[in-house]
Amino acid sequence: MDLSCFKAYDLRGRVPDQLNPKLAELIGRAYVEITGARKVIVGYDIRLSSPEIAEALSSGLMAAGADVFDIGLCGTEQVYFATSHYGMDGGIMVTASHNPRDHNGMKMVGPESRPISSDNGLNAIRDRVLEPFADAPEQGRSEVLEVQAAYIDHLLGYIDADSLKPLKIVVNAGNGGAGVVVDALEPHLPFEYIRLHHEPDGHFPNGVPNPIKEESRAVTADAVIANKAAMGIAWDGDYDRCFFFDENGRFIEGYYIVGLLADQFLRKAGGGKIIHDPRLIWNTQDLVKAAGGIAIESKTGHAFIKQRMRDEDALYGGEMSAHHYFRNFAYCDSGMIPWLLIAERLCQSGQPLSSLIDARIEAYPASGEINRTINDPAMVIAAIESTYGPRAKSVSHIDGLSVEFADWRFNLRMSNTEPVVRLNVESRADIPLMKAKTAELLAEMDRLNQA
Repeated sequence: MDLSCFKAYDLRGRVPDQLNPKLAELIGRAYVEITGARKVIVGYDIRLSSPEIAEALSSGLMAAGADVFDIGLCGTEQVYFATSHYGMDGGIMVTASHNPRDHNGMKMVGPESRPISSDNGLNAIRDRVLEPFADAPEQGRSEVLEVQAAYIDHLLGYIDADSLKPLKIVVNAGNGGAGVVVDALEPHLPFEYIRLHHEPDGHFPNGVPNPIKEESRAVTADAVIANKAAMGIAWDGDYDRCFFFDENGRFIEGYYIVGLLADQFLRKAGGGKIIHDPRLIWNTQDLVKAAGGIAIESKTGHAFIKQRMRDEDALYGGEMSAHHYFRNFAYCDSGMIPWLLIAERLCQSGQPLSSLIDARIEAYPASGEINRTINDPAMVIAAIESTYGPRAKSVSHIDGLSVEFADWRFNLRMSNTEPVVRLNVESRADIPLMKAKTAELLAEMDRLNQA
């Protein structure tokens, strides 16, 4: 049996050769045997194969003795919400996020929506799939669970509705599931929406939604300009990530959104801890300190961020890859809470999004993440550390290699899945220096790769 769909943090693979209903049924049985879960949330995204895979998964869960609470078509964050909110033993979301349209997958959590990854159960589930199964003495049952009303109510709890003012907002669901939630929120908010690719459609007529790719951004940017909107928002298919465009149609790097959200949370709470990833840090640290908070670095990746947030009881955690995590959302990521908070900030400040961001880009210009295919990533990173490390103010290995000087710093890290090295460079209020150091590092990486 092909089990290549099991990855480090979730399952993803081509349908039907890498993931199909037969395997999904076995995964359901294995999930119950490994976790001991008796009450499991199941939801699925808009992919054409998702209902059938979710049904087979549910059959396996019930055959192993678990009760299934079916929340139907939804986003990943609704599985997180329902698992935690209703005190379930676990939850499984059938989704392949932004993978190609002929793919599907699963994201699994345990009690309190704690992630199930390769180091705490996912590999055991994979290995158990290969062994024979016997039906449980008492079969589980399936029940449809309506979570939308409670979920919408929870989302609205993050903002002060009385401080909101009319805004025109471009929303691009990418034919994923986000449009359903925007429509459910609409009666509660004074915003006018310009809807793009709004209807859920598993055929993905406008391409698989992944706004982190530059080629998919133009339609949102153009609509913001054409409609004179206050901002634009685009989501991936299961809307656990959201991406922002200012009123000029400029795409805002996720790094600067992390700082803005951290500042907004700390203003509300009057202090607290904020978790951030190590790739780009100075802007976030500066804003958190100014707002009376404590900034804490964590290794990149949702399992690491969520655990560190729990350990520190942090208010909020953010990654520059557009994953945003919230203490009151079971420490999980949401693609809906961030845009509500940004819209609230625009209303309260009276400032356009560009002005909130421009000052931060000027203070801490950054290269954005640059990927390079490298034959021997470990060798290249070690060589660069030996060149730059001895002269540096500090060197860190929290995630990859971070090297800091007085007026600039960089982070180099390897991909978990491919021979790619990811570079991020930032400086203190010096765009030419940031650009020069970025070019210098890329040239050195190329030289070492060809050596």
